[in-house]
Amino acid sequence: MKKIGVVLSGCGVRDGSEIQEAVCTILAIDQAGAEAVFMAPDIELDEVNHCTMEPTGLKRKVLVESARIARGNIKDIAGIKASDIDAIVFPGGFGAALNLCDFGQKGAAASVNPEVSRLVKEMHSAKKPIGAICIAPTLIATILGKEASPKLTIGTDPATAAEIEKTGAKHLNCEATGFVVDKENRIVTTPAYMLAGRITEIYEGIGKCVKAVIEMT
Repeated sequence: MKKIGVVLSGCGVRDGSEIQEAVCTILAIDQAGAEAVFMAPDIELDEVNHCTMEPTGLKRKVLVESARIARGNIKDIAGIKASDIDAIVFPGGFGAALNLCDFGQKGAAASVNPEVSRLVKEMHSAKKPIGAICIAPTLIATILGKEASPKLTIGTDPATAAEIEKTGAKHLNCEATGFVVDKENRIVTTPAYMLAGRITEIYEGIGKCVKAVIEMT
């Protein structure tokens, strides 16, 4: 059974992984007959109240919060190597651009969590497929933009696309139910809730993205 790494960034759209995107990703992996291998960095996040969408001033652990989505079956990303998995997928949610990296605050000048960066570079060097959903392609652009000039999409938002282009990556506009494949770099991206208005739209796009990732393994 193919093992597909799923990198989570917390639990909740404003301070972690977008839960609906994460669940659609997991479902698509399972439907393809593959196994999801959950992981997250063991770092702190700034908590957001998801009723008011305002910061609480409190801290939570990314790994502990991500375990909620993974039903406890999760590992610290620091212990995962490219040889452990066949492909890797990053669901969206602001955590991908705040906790895994700080693209959400610094744009193209962002820095990346070192263990996340290490694993993405290992996967890319090993020519193993990488999937990124919603805002998560900004993470991939930050890591691989200068080195590999990957082709990515976050939908049609011009401001975010402009920052992606500054990293050296190439942004392509894409509808919510579509996906972009960079065959050379073995990277697949889809806009999900960066553009979609309904869960059916994100499920269609994520399903196509995950299927393309697994077919590349």
